[in-house]
Amino acid sequence: MAERTPDTTAGAATRRPAGDAPGLAVRNLSKTFPGMRALRDVSFDVGRGEIHALLGGNGSGKSTLIKVLAGVHQGDPGGTVAVGGQRVESDAITPTWAQAAGIAFVHQDLGLFAPQTVAENLFCGQPYPRRLGRIDWRALRADARATLERLHVAVDPDTLVGDLRPADATLVAIARALRGRDDVHGGLLVLDEPTARLPQAQVDELLAALTRYAAAGQSILYVSHRLDEVLSFAHRVTVLRDGELVESRAVAGLEQAALARTIVGRAIAQAPSRPTRATEGEAPVLELRGVAGGPLAGVDLALAPREVVGVAGLVGSGRTSLLENVFGVRRPTAGEVLLEGRPLPPGDIAGAIARGLAYVPEDRARASAFGNLGLPENLSAADPAAYQVGGWFRQARERSDAVRAIADYAIRTPAVDARLAQLSGGNQQKVIVARWLRREPKALLLDEPTQGVDVGARAEIYAQIDAAVAQGAAVLLVSSDLEELLHLADRVVVLARGRVAATGTREQVDREWLIDHVYETSQEETRS
Repeated sequence: MAERTPDTTAGAATRRPAGDAPGLAVRNLSKTFPGMRALRDVSFDVGRGEIHALLGGNGSGKSTLIKVLAGVHQGDPGGTVAVGGQRVESDAITPTWAQAAGIAFVHQDLGLFAPQTVAENLFCGQPYPRRLGRIDWRALRADARATLERLHVAVDPDTLVGDLRPADATLVAIARALRGRDDVHGGLLVLDEPTARLPQAQVDELLAALTRYAAAGQSILYVSHRLDEVLSFAHRVTVLRDGELVESRAVAGLEQAALARTIVGRAIAQAPSRPTRATEGEAPVLELRGVAGGPLAGVDLALAPREVVGVAGLVGSGRTSLLENVFGVRRPTAGEVLLEGRPLPPGDIAGAIARGLAYVPEDRARASAFGNLGLPENLSAADPAAYQVGGWFRQARERSDAVRAIADYAIRTPAVDARLAQLSGGNQQKVIVARWLRREPKALLLDEPTQGVDVGARAEIYAQIDAAVAQGAAVLLVSSDLEELLHLADRVVVLARGRVAATGTREQVDREWLIDHVYETSQEETRS
């Protein structure tokens, strides 16, 4: 990932005044689970009006720390937490205390209700205003409008949440978290990967809003794996590794490579830039001819052996639908998909898998991860028939194969038989990728494969993809991460209105090319 020069001017403007109590003070915070110490004597401050990034690899303790602040977990005795001067022992934090202290949380799953309006979502969990025994809808809308205006959220309170852009939905979730405060001074706003699913233009909008809140005095604790993003707008960073605090410092003067080394504990090898692979004259592995369905309006595309084709485009452009129509999750309404020159039956997922197609969906938790099952079951899920002999299931072989996969794909787990839910997000993703790569697929469909994954796990997943490509696989990669597309793709296609709007080779595509074609196409759609 290319480094960006940090912009610290906003940090200087909103630095906490000398002698002022910090927005958050964590002292000697520890958390022990049976057989595992997730946090060990962590101490750091978040200043008032400060955007403070909480960083670390998957499994570093970030999520545990946030859950202790929320009262979901109780810390070990001996630590303390203070918010705006309200101090409590870490083993006595409850959700009630957190709410009373002014800690507001916005999680990756925003917890919004798509069929309801923005106004109704803002009042979720709180009593609606009433008049003469009935809900006073006029007062509810007026309150919602005032909240949105105060926080500079340009959304109509009568809009259904399901119709919002992802960035606006995130701002609505923040507005709900901050609703009821007279202003955005005091308390603490905790954000967990708020930009993970947003395209760059909407990321910029959200970060601008957070910068305004910080300038008004709001303390913000911000969890992200996007280091360039952190360096561009955070004031300070705290890095955890293996449950311990490694560093807490100002962003000014910090470079991305050094920050990555601090997070991982070693230098991240930068893969050399590689030219577009020579694929001329080779028969396509995967071919789409006029494929339509959902937002797709007729897509033609061919992937050669050992080729990675990246798919860029804004939310709603048809990126995910493209992969779903190919794999059979959706049934195309027109056109056909060919694998090695032979048509794939529409909507036949089992047939697609048998023919050598593999698919890693965007929503790991809902579409591909079996959290309550062990690693052997998760790794074998794409090929259970391989372990069926007569009427018997060969569990011993399934387990031995899992042991080998854990080593081959650098999956970090407390035990071979651990439940998938016990692993960090990055290691869960490596399990899902390994599940398919073990089958040596002919074509691999990847939708946001490193979303919410730390810098170390991301490099390992990239190495796994490169290895599959070297063995002859073709890869169709959907990603909102421009740097990921630049790193992995031999060719990039830009989708807009369900069609291919632009195509560029590795030699043609750079960051400016992607931004111009993705966002200018969007503006042209709006004007038309």
